[in-house]
Amino acid sequence: MKRVFFLIAIATCLHAASFAQLRTPAPSPTQNVKQDFGLSSIELSYSRPGMKGRKIYGDLVPFGNVWRTGANQATTINFGDEVTIGGTKVPAGKYGLLSIPDKASWTIILTKQLDVTSPSAYKKESDVVRVTVKPVASKEKVETFTMQFANIKSSSVDLQILWENTLVTLPIKTDVDAKVMAQINLAMNGDKPPYFAAASYYYENGKDLKQAKTWAEKAVESDPKAYYMVHLLAKIQAKSGEKSNAIATAKKSIQLAKEAKNEDYVALNEKLIKSLQ
Repeated sequence: MKRVFFLIAIATCLHAASFAQLRTPAPSPTQNVKQDFGLSSIELSYSRPGMKGRKIYGDLVPFGNVWRTGANQATTINFGDEVTIGGTKVPAGKYGLLSIPDKASWTIILTKQLDVTSPSAYKKESDVVRVTVKPVASKEKVETFTMQFANIKSSSVDLQILWENTLVTLPIKTDVDAKVMAQINLAMNGDKPPYFAAASYYYENGKDLKQAKTWAEKAVESDPKAYYMVHLLAKIQAKSGEKSNAIATAKKSIQLAKEAKNEDYVALNEKLIKSLQ
């Protein structure tokens, strides 16, 4: 009899263990998004509930209440470098991302709290920045709650919140230029000045073309067969109004690109020459 009870106990334990090990899909799966931005990155972590036939804003997500901006866990956002949101400078670091949805406007909140999952846990004194934004109607109905980065530029990016028929956008900015210029000024006094990178930045960002040309020429001198460096010099000459020099330099870049079997740069130079004729 004791043996029977022993076997039953083992079977019961195994049965319980099988349930303990059971894994099922999360109803609101977590998504982690990492977006390169400026000179670092932004990391976003949030849960993604579905509509599932429900009315969302004004019902499942009440108007006028603090919302975790997702489901399950607290939504967090981590900035690898200082950013500016709503005119406020936000130091690099990890923050909670909350919102207060309403019909005509939303309040987006960055807080020092990283664990807010209900309105009762929210403490206004922990706010880092509050921004009021206007919701707009999305072009299509969004079934699954979505947060994404869009309109990505070197110094600005939009964090978009989409669900149901609503789109909310939070603009984020960073002062890339000041940081890059400081790096360039420091690097140019080093043993191996980055002439090509510095000339490229000056050309792409509307800086001093005369200085950009000088650096591009030095880059070509250091590596005469670098067709991409020669192409940059041609573009700088063209932008400076030196059409004949730009055409001659572009032709040289074509020759070097052909020798390197790089048809992309052959095409780029041909397009540049055509625009100057």
